[in-house]
Amino acid sequence: MSAMEAATESLRQSPRTWLVTGVAGFIGSNLLERLLQLDQRVVGLDNFFSGSPRNLAEVKSSVGPGKWERFTFTEGDVRDPKACLEACRSVDYVLHQAGFCSVPGSIEEPALCNEVNVCGTVNMLTAARDLGVARFVYASSSSVYGDSPELPQKEEVIGRPLSPYSVTKRAGELYAAAFVATCGLEAVGLRYFNIFGPRQDAGGAYGAVIPAWISAMLRGEPCFINGTGETSRDFCYVENAVQANLLAATTGNAQAVNRVYNVAFGESTSLNELFQLLLDRLSPYNTRLEGYRPVHRDFRPGDIMHSVADIGRARELLGYEPTHDVAAGLDAALEWYTRNLP
Repeated sequence: MSAMEAATESLRQSPRTWLVTGVAGFIGSNLLERLLQLDQRVVGLDNFFSGSPRNLAEVKSSVGPGKWERFTFTEGDVRDPKACLEACRSVDYVLHQAGFCSVPGSIEEPALCNEVNVCGTVNMLTAARDLGVARFVYASSSSVYGDSPELPQKEEVIGRPLSPYSVTKRAGELYAAAFVATCGLEAVGLRYFNIFGPRQDAGGAYGAVIPAWISAMLRGEPCFINGTGETSRDFCYVENAVQANLLAATTGNAQAVNRVYNVAFGESTSLNELFQLLLDRLSPYNTRLEGYRPVHRDFRPGDIMHSVADIGRARELLGYEPTHDVAAGLDAALEWYTRNLP
């Protein structure tokens, strides 16, 4: 039996109460759906800054009214300490997903990024400490590796930050470590690498690359690549991130807690390769894509050329085994993308 199979069996037999911050967002709503499918009790906190009520409506439709009754939603902001404290009451685990999640957005609005990602995380850590939460799992980012040239990226080696966003994510990790050291809170950080899948927003100037490109292709609009297209990323399907969160929250391995982990598939895909993967899958939906080519523009400040994760630590200590590579993830999410993005 895999670690994930053991964890889900345990949760079904002994349901817990979970707080998911950013529950109306992309990853948060996928966590909510899985937890409700496992008959868990879930408290959700979101201010709809980047999340959407439509995501919650989708989860409700997916799980059905019986399981939906196990969910309690509070509209609130992690920048409000009182909202954090109220949300943490009587919960066993916190999955802290709320955050300002844009590198270029952080360059334009560094103060706002800091308020949400640093102050918001400190507020949540404080609430979890004060109310005796069993374990605090929080979203970090591969951006903390900054300009480190080492590939694959290993958790113990980081470089200089390249954006305010990366600074805030590293600060979150340091604050979590300080709470572990000073008050005994159990905390696990998850460094997400380019997560994609259903409910990921394609809109706005800072939309993630996969939904943005799919939307452009379906509309027959230009698809922009920053740089030559040889830039590479470790694209990770959202089901892998859900697995990592559940394992981090429930592991009984004492050596696994109070650490940070890479959450990825462990393989790199160039933007040129990603473009072709998408084009192959979307051509049947839009006959105008014959001969379609990307439009290249300048490399974006704050980005790095290559990123790929070493997931050995997560495999060894958490039992993490990603189930979807980028191609399988695109196949699994294609129906949602084509139905929702245009």
